[in-house]
Amino acid sequence: MTRQELFALAAQRYGTAPDYPWQDDNAVLRRKDNEKWYAVVLRVAASKLGLTETGEIELLNVKCDPVLLASLRTQTGYFPAYHMNKEKWLSVRLGMPELDASVADLLALSYELTGPKPRSGKGMKKADGQRSKK
Repeated sequence: MTRQELFALAAQRYGTAPDYPWQDDNAVLRRKDNEKWYAVVLRVAASKLGLTETGEIELLNVKCDPVLLASLRTQTGYFPAYHMNKEKWLSVRLGMPELDASVADLLALSYELTGPKPRSGKGMKKADGQRSKK
């Protein structure tokens, strides 16, 4: 998946467009409801990821379930998150057609994981008007 295809997918599914906070080619995708990033698209030197090739590659950073993250990082095209929390974020190489379905699925998971958290109900008033105990 290319960056353009990724941005088209984000626009179609989530109604979001890339934001360029650093005034360069690196972009973030933010949720509309809480403004949290759910994806970051970066150009990074391949050598910074331990690759032997030269030049830059494009990466997608997504928030990920830690168990899934651990298993994916052992596969080709997946890396510890570049410039993000490596326990909760994953980098995926863009431009590898064999990863397109995974990129779409991981984007959806990241969107879900960065959504508003459900309220726990702690401190809410009970039906009889008394506050719940902590």
